[in-house]
Amino acid sequence: MSKRSFRTALAVVIGSLVIVGAFAGWFIHRALSYPHEAHAGKGVDIEVEIRTGMSFPSVAAVLSEKGVIAKPTWFRLYAMWEGKTTGVKPGKYLIADNKTPSQVLEILTKGVKEATTRVTLPEGKTMLEFFAILDEAKVAPAKELEALARDKELLGRYAIPGDTVEGYLFPDTYQFRIGEKPATVLERLITRHREVWNELLAKHPRDTAKLKDKMGWSDKDIVTMASIVEKEAVEASERPRIAQVFINRLSSPSFKPKKLQTDPTIRYGCMVPSQKSTACLAWHEPCLKANPPRPMGCDRLHRAQLDDKDNPYNTYAHEGLPPGPIANPGKASIEATLSPDGSDYFFFVASSKGSRSHAFARSVAEHERNVQKYVGTLDD
Repeated sequence: MSKRSFRTALAVVIGSLVIVGAFAGWFIHRALSYPHEAHAGKGVDIEVEIRTGMSFPSVAAVLSEKGVIAKPTWFRLYAMWEGKTTGVKPGKYLIADNKTPSQVLEILTKGVKEATTRVTLPEGKTMLEFFAILDEAKVAPAKELEALARDKELLGRYAIPGDTVEGYLFPDTYQFRIGEKPATVLERLITRHREVWNELLAKHPRDTAKLKDKMGWSDKDIVTMASIVEKEAVEASERPRIAQVFINRLSSPSFKPKKLQTDPTIRYGCMVPSQKSTACLAWHEPCLKANPPRPMGCDRLHRAQLDDKDNPYNTYAHEGLPPGPIANPGKASIEATLSPDGSDYFFFVASSKGSRSHAFARSVAEHERNVQKYVGTLDD
């Protein structure tokens, strides 16, 4: 090879090395600067959903398609360099379209902060009232909750007797996720009920055994009575006495017929069961058609509802306990039922219109005097 040819070849090699070096330098510079270069966006939040099990190439492709990043291959290489390709958490994200790749990757690896809400479910409400509250708070749809609450498979899973979860949803204040699964919501309420129930049984073992032996009651019967106490007692201190009144009516040989005669049981039978009597429909349907609708019932029961034998929850027409709980009782009402006050009253009436307290009586004559004094006349 001539010196000229050698010099030419050497120049080509050197030139190539310079070009390769320059390209390598440029590439390294671009690679190092890429993570910190903001995407050319307008600062608009873009919704991006990362599904469970999605591969990182798919994640990068979605981000690119949504206009959150450029150069999805570079984004993959950057994530590989950082060792974070398996650290992306699924969820629905709102990511501004002018973030840097490093900021986007950090958002995806931190995960979505779940939106939650604080919900208070008051004592003495029915399951349908609970579901309306949860629906309004956007925790779960009321219709889906109700369908599950009547589902035989779910009832069997939690060994709940009866046709619904009524009585076994504990009233309390909860922190729920927005858009929670209905099954998860019911599980929490049922679990909380069981926690309180077991706590009270452990606290009152003798009272519970005595009550079950005397009345022949099951756990369901105790919850049913507690739900009635919850609906009737307004003043907290009266719960044990009101529980005793109803127990006396059912257990005393001198009290016949053994009817509880309490309005809330009728109302429940007219509003919550899937099958309702003709008299119940005549009372409740106008409430639903009112403006605004009143799904939880009208104010006043009429003689047709009080005499309605087709309503199994009508404790004026049927002796003994209703078929099941008529609300979800709180801790105090359950405890009052397990440990009533031992008094010998059979009747009570509100001591004045709108009063929280009641006047109690041992006889019909005494009760009628109280009614005349505080109410004037008995309702029709």
